[in-house]
Amino acid sequence: MFIGHFAFGLGAKSMAPKVSLGSLLLAAQLLDLLWPTFLLLGWEHVSISPGITEVTPLDFTHYPISHSLLAVLGWSIACGLIYWLLKRNRRGAIVMGICVLSHWMLDVVMHRPDLPLYPGDSPMLGLGLWNSLVGSLLVEGLFFALGVGLYLRSTKAKNKKGTWGFWSFILFLVFVHVANLFGPPPPEVTAIAWTGQLQWLFIIYGYWIDGNRQNKNVQAPHLEAVYH
Repeated sequence: MFIGHFAFGLGAKSMAPKVSLGSLLLAAQLLDLLWPTFLLLGWEHVSISPGITEVTPLDFTHYPISHSLLAVLGWSIACGLIYWLLKRNRRGAIVMGICVLSHWMLDVVMHRPDLPLYPGDSPMLGLGLWNSLVGSLLVEGLFFALGVGLYLRSTKAKNKKGTWGFWSFILFLVFVHVANLFGPPPPEVTAIAWTGQLQWLFIIYGYWIDGNRQNKNVQAPHLEAVYH
């Protein structure tokens, strides 16, 4: 899953309007932000096996630090706690933790049985929606539309940047998603790991977008107030 995780971050804005979109996307995508670095360090492993599912050629052979349920619970608590220590926003901290946990829950729906419950000799979970290209497109597409709709219902643009910046972000996410689905398999694991680091740009862009938008229950200052 790719845009589905971003969808959860977008939709979470309606639950925690004081939290920046960048922070919500960071939490929702945290596991996949950590995973490429763990690949480079040799702590986790993946192989490229075209045809293993209809959607992705990746065989996630070993990723207990980033994607086991026990580890994810730890990442979730840590993320929420760090946010609370920085912002003293209890609601925001809870939503941040939920966003981290949501990643694993959504992955369970999509993945084949390769998600461990805990590091070591663990049972593997996965409902395998990736075995159906049509089903994956339908579920993830509808979920993404819901996330975009919730974000738009919760915020409005302060200026033109807030409008075109948001929609360019959405279109680029869709473009990357389609390229992942229908493009050729990655040439090697190292390429996956380094390309995965580019996801941080989405997080930075999320902070920029949110800086040019505001919650719909917050009034923009009148021009008269600016000059007094």
